[in-house]
Amino acid sequence: MEQAIVKKRVIGVDISMEETTFAIVNAKGEILVKDSFPTLNYPDANDYVMALCERILMMMESNGGYESIRSVGVSCPSANFMTGCMENSPNMPWKGIVPFGPLMRDRLGISVAVANNAQVIALGEHAFGCARGMRDFVVITLGSGMGSCIFSNGMIHKGSDGFAGEVGHTCVVRNGRTCGCGKKGCLETYTAAKGIVMTAKEVLAETDAPSLMRSAENLTPKLITKFCDQGDELAIEVYRRTGKVLGLGLANYASIVNPEAIIFTGGIAKAGDWLMDPMKKSFDSYVYTNTKDKTKFLISELDEDNHDVLGASVLAWEVKEYSLFK
Repeated sequence: MEQAIVKKRVIGVDISMEETTFAIVNAKGEILVKDSFPTLNYPDANDYVMALCERILMMMESNGGYESIRSVGVSCPSANFMTGCMENSPNMPWKGIVPFGPLMRDRLGISVAVANNAQVIALGEHAFGCARGMRDFVVITLGSGMGSCIFSNGMIHKGSDGFAGEVGHTCVVRNGRTCGCGKKGCLETYTAAKGIVMTAKEVLAETDAPSLMRSAENLTPKLITKFCDQGDELAIEVYRRTGKVLGLGLANYASIVNPEAIIFTGGIAKAGDWLMDPMKKSFDSYVYTNTKDKTKFLISELDEDNHDVLGASVLAWEVKEYSLFK
């Protein structure tokens, strides 16, 4: 009897606005080899897919061969797992619908699964991180945008069209800031990187009080956090306002889905207590009474450089195996 070959490696890909990272990951979640390149080097989506697939194929050939790889998982902002496409991303350079999954499957000849970065991170947290053993939790990603994933009853809740969990595009301020999605007052416009910098500019314009933020040539959330650590009162006020609106948005969210935990990841989560303390205070004042004090707030402990790739590797194992060359 001929014994079936069980492939024990997958490819995990993380597409972000700044950089694309890809790696070979084994069944134990160990990253065997990893590489990256600047995403914005390819303003045309077709050129980008071609370059990514060429790099993946070279990595396969140099590390065990094409035949050793089972499938590919891709983490991408605004991606839809059901279609395998990036759909109308407000922040990425390619607009409209980009069929990453079908394009990559055609070029690589093996299964490719695509999901948004919050969903992929949720898979990684459930397999390797602080959500291990949990069945109901929410992941919030805070960076250039605000992503979210609902993990319900042991699996990702996708909704009827694959867009469940887009809390960043729920309205928290009537006729508020204009969002990249085209709407006004979205939570993301107050809690993602550009929104936090905009809040800082508003705080500075309201007073003549001294602040380290005034002399910063390129103000970023990371720099604002540094100024908070140095006791800058206006920088602290920026995160107080950010935390207040974030707490409101998450209280509405938690009142609907009743998660065991909300797990934060992304660069802005590194603001730590400067953001989390006012967020928790606001959350407690708005959340449904029967769920108050029952939600854990956790910051991801996975290696920031690898958590998206690891999550993408989990996604790769979820997709049915396929090979063009069988």
